[in-house]
Amino acid sequence: MKNLTRLFKKFKTKWFRSQSPQRRPNKFSPLERLIIFIVCILIAIVSSYQTLVNPEISLSILLNWVTTFCEILVCCAVLILVSKRENPMIDIRQIMLILGFLLFVQTIKIIFHITPLAIIVPPSLIISQGLGTMTALTWVAVATINWPDKISGLNNHLFLITILSSFIVAMLGGRLRNRSQLLQLAIFVPLGSFIGEWVLVGNESIFLGNEETLSIGEIYSNSLLLGILLLITILLIPIFETVFGLLTKARLLELADQEKPLLRRLSIEAPGTFEHTLLICGLAEEATRMIGGDVDLIKTGGLYHDIGKLHAPNWFIENQTGEKNPHEELDDPIKSCEVLQNHVDEGLKIARDHRLPNLIKNFIPEHQGTLKMGYFLSKAKEKKMNISENDFRYKGPIPQSKETAILMLADGCEAALRAMNINATDNEAFQTISGIITSRLKDGQLSQSNLSKGEIFLIKRSFLSVWKRIRHRRIQYPTTKSNTFS
Repeated sequence: MKNLTRLFKKFKTKWFRSQSPQRRPNKFSPLERLIIFIVCILIAIVSSYQTLVNPEISLSILLNWVTTFCEILVCCAVLILVSKRENPMIDIRQIMLILGFLLFVQTIKIIFHITPLAIIVPPSLIISQGLGTMTALTWVAVATINWPDKISGLNNHLFLITILSSFIVAMLGGRLRNRSQLLQLAIFVPLGSFIGEWVLVGNESIFLGNEETLSIGEIYSNSLLLGILLLITILLIPIFETVFGLLTKARLLELADQEKPLLRRLSIEAPGTFEHTLLICGLAEEATRMIGGDVDLIKTGGLYHDIGKLHAPNWFIENQTGEKNPHEELDDPIKSCEVLQNHVDEGLKIARDHRLPNLIKNFIPEHQGTLKMGYFLSKAKEKKMNISENDFRYKGPIPQSKETAILMLADGCEAALRAMNINATDNEAFQTISGIITSRLKDGQLSQSNLSKGEIFLIKRSFLSVWKRIRHRRIQYPTTKSNTFS
């Protein structure tokens, strides 16, 4: 009975967690909703158009058209809901991309009657790369819902090959992390479709009763066309990333290249901040991997989270070289707080100037949330200034996702762990980590991040694991004139 109760609680926890998005959903304006509704109506009309292509329209045909129209309209609504569930911050551009592809496929199907392989598989690759596997799978299901039909004379087995190829591309597309893997996909999927068509719909088909067959030339041309279109799609993906604000795995890895001009500038002009950033990324990546989050996203977001310090590097302690602290010369806690807030504001400006994706820009304000600038608050209290604690808080917002919340925790724990004695025990380090994370919890900084208690515990353990790896000792070697010891 206890095992049954434990199983029920486990299921209940997973269910409630699956119902809460990792970020608060982006809300569309009334005008945007109207545009989306009009496009959905247009898709439903185009998709159900063939039902009315009959010289004698009867009541049954009209009812069939209404049913098909409503069915497509509902499917469009489901597609939008799934895309919002997988990508809560999805915007109007990305919704229009999905619906635009759907309208394109339905129009091409009516006008040209070409193989569905060529018009369904390539869009599914773009959608899975930029918006996720579930959105791509749902799009494929909706795009193929009115197929096969008697008017186009589509072979059922060819339709099956189309669905299988699209599902394979949708499943793998969201996981591939670089362009070379995409090229491999563009080679093997057409090859697989060629073999499938040859077996199922070729002249020597092994399936009995298959009346509609294709010649080897038609099969070859279908697969070749699919391969060419997939290669063109891969070339066009960077354009789709820019125009529609998509963030693919390949794009994340490109942004994480430390030879990027902005990151090189950070390493040269603010070397202390850059070193601090690398250490934070080590903590955050391990924690994200432990809870099953997006490691590529937090790695890239972590590298750019402090780029705002480029506006005044010497005002931050990690970049000072023993000279007098500018904050001491300023001797004004309120103005010092403005300098700290500026590193967030200026960071957002720099991110916009360099056209960083929104998901990366979110790390800049959210890694600080609405935390108190405790050092300057205490300075103001020492001076007995008439102040409010809210004047010494960052503007926020607080972390809206697991990744930005983990980066906030890593940012707080990094300095404390690095300052610990080399002889500190694991228990002392764990207590330090727990104390910092607990203070963030009590301050309400994690209330909208969707982190569970179990995940927070795993984050603590992962931080401790990283600390144990980086605090290794070094042997004191004897020195000689030649200094040949290593």
